[in-house]
Amino acid sequence: MFLPKYPDNPTPQPTHTHAPTDPAPARRPALPSVSIDQKTVAAVLVGGVVLTALLAAVAVTAISVAVAAVVLRSLLRDHDRR
Repeated sequence: MFLPKYPDNPTPQPTHTHAPTDPAPARRPALPSVSIDQKTVAAVLVGGVVLTALLAAVAVTAISVAVAAVVLRSLLRDHDRR
């Protein structure tokens, strides 16, 4: 009684057809070569070391602030109980 009625052909027929194109695909031009010298490698390594050091400094600062907040909260809670 409550079964759905499905249409006879649920997918419409395509209204257009694709015309065949050139069978051989066009070749893309080769990318220009990039020369990497020792100065570039050194600059990337120094930049990576600096960014890693900054990230470590932020992490250490966040941990120390969290520890200080816990200690201060504990001291203030003990002070209010007296």
